[in-house]
Amino acid sequence: MSDYFIRLYKDSDYDVARDLFAHGTKEYTSKAFHHSIRLPHIWLPVLVVLTLPVLNLMSIPISILMAAIAVVTVWFGNRYIFTSYIDYVLSDDMLDIREYYLQRDGYSFWVAESSDGEVIGTIAALPSSEPGGEKHLEMRRLSVAEHHRGKGIGSVLCRTLIDFARRRGCKAVVLTTTLSQIEAQKMYEKLGFRHTQNSLHPGLLGKVLDFGILAYKYDIPSQE
Repeated sequence: MSDYFIRLYKDSDYDVARDLFAHGTKEYTSKAFHHSIRLPHIWLPVLVVLTLPVLNLMSIPISILMAAIAVVTVWFGNRYIFTSYIDYVLSDDMLDIREYYLQRDGYSFWVAESSDGEVIGTIAALPSSEPGGEKHLEMRRLSVAEHHRGKGIGSVLCRTLIDFARRRGCKAVVLTTTLSQIEAQKMYEKLGFRHTQNSLHPGLLGKVLDFGILAYKYDIPSQE
C-alpha cells in the first residue's frame, strides 16, 4: 500500500509548496557549477593563472587568489541564475497558487501528501503558450522532498498530469528542465517523454556557463 496520495492543492499547502520549489531548484547549483568549471574556456584560464608564478610573472599568493576568485565567480554565476529564477516564480505564478492554477480553465496544481499529512511533492499544469502548441499542456513546478525521493512520487505526479491532459483532449505534454537535472531527465524519458530541443539560458551569463535548457515532449495517443 502506498504511503502517500495525490490531491489538488489547498491554501494550507502554500508555504510548503513554495519551499519545496525553492529548495528543489536551488540544490542544482552544485551540479551546474561542476559542469561549468569543466568547460575549456573556464578551466584553461584558471590553469594559466596558476602557472604564472612558475614563469616569474606573478607571485604565488596573487595567482592563487585570482584563480580562487574565478572559481567563486563561476559558482555564484550559476547560483544567480537559479536564485533569480526562484525569485521570479515566487512573485509570478506561485504568488497566488489558487488564483493562478485552480481558478482558470486548463490549469491545475496537485500535491503529494504522505500518510502522516506532510506535503512531499508538487506539480502544476497550464496550457502551453508556445507557437503551435494550442493542444499542448505544459508541466511546471515538479518537486519532491529530498527525503522522499526514490519512491516513484515524481512519476506518479507526472502521470496525474498526463491523465489530466488526456481527459482535456490535449495532444501532448511539454516541459523544460535544466542540463543539471539529470535524474529528472531519466525519469521523463522512462515515462515516454522525448528530448526535443536544447537551448541556453538567455544572456551572456548563460552562454559563458553553458547553462543548458532542455525541452521534452510526451505525445498522447489519439483515442479513436
